[in-house]
Amino acid sequence: MFKIIEFILMLITAYLIGSIPSGVIIGKLFQNKDPRDYGSHNIGTTNAFRVLGPTCGVIVLIMDILKGTLAASLPIILHYLQHWLVLVVGLFAVFGHTCSIFIHFQGGKAVATSAGIVLAYNPVFFLIAAGVFVTVLLLTSTASLASLLGMVIITCLSLFFHDWLLTTVAFLLTIFFFYRHRDNIKRLKAGKENMIHFGLAYYLKQKHHK
Repeated sequence: MFKIIEFILMLITAYLIGSIPSGVIIGKLFQNKDPRDYGSHNIGTTNAFRVLGPTCGVIVLIMDILKGTLAASLPIILHYLQHWLVLVVGLFAVFGHTCSIFIHFQGGKAVATSAGIVLAYNPVFFLIAAGVFVTVLLLTSTASLASLLGMVIITCLSLFFHDWLLTTVAFLLTIFFFYRHRDNIKRLKAGKENMIHFGLAYYLKQKHHK
């Protein structure tokens, strides 16, 4: 009975950790801005870079990754031997980030927080996933496309680890990301999605307009 209560409390704690609105906190703390009032109105890393600048954007990115890592590490901290619990508990941090109790159940798209969960579960796979994301981002110059295409590639690469739970969670997160990015997908189809100001696609676009 005690273990069940402890497990439920662990899930609630993971949700609360994930709910911490890093973008809102950093925006108000350093620039007296709420990123929800500007740009894409999202609290995540991309809008933080756009609205708050690169320094605050990096801080938000790190905080969002560490949220996932800390929440997913709760089973390790509490000495649970079942390593698969890291992924299960970590998913509640994703839920918290996308549906935060602290900002009226609004939230971000949980890409960075999901990466933090992978860091806690399998650091090697985290490095591979990060490499894939950065590569796709540098090629496409579009954060949303890098998140979507990168996640598809990462899910395929997870098969090489022969870890069915990792692949299952990656697949579910891919579906979830596509759902959360549905507005971005519409803009991508219409050719209206914002580009970041670096990378191959941005360079080619600038060169074309000269």
